[in-house]
Amino acid sequence: MTAEEHIYDTLKHLAGGRVFPDFAPEGEDLPLIVYQAVGGEPANFVSGDQPDKQHTRMQVSVWAATRLQASELGDQVERAVRAATALQTEVAAGRVAVYDEETKYRGTRQDFYLFC
Repeated sequence: MTAEEHIYDTLKHLAGGRVFPDFAPEGEDLPLIVYQAVGGEPANFVSGDQPDKQHTRMQVSVWAATRLQASELGDQVERAVRAATALQTEVAAGRVAVYDEETKYRGTRQDFYLFC
């Protein structure tokens, strides 16, 4: 299972199931969650073998109509990711508040290291 599949399985019960890789479809209802792999630290073996697990840096953004809704959903995301033992999560950074001028959406963005 890929890191993207793992994070989707972990978050799919939040935001009314509106959880998307890379970007949300245009016109999607709020609140919603978007995730994407933004790097990581690959394991390299002298033998050249492919590792069984990936060490992926995953960025999770939430979008909502209000700052309070975005903050609450961001907290739910962090709790869910920390609790998912299959992900072996390390929180890379605290949540960052974001605002989209065009849509007027408020959000949070947070990075996690996943070893899965």
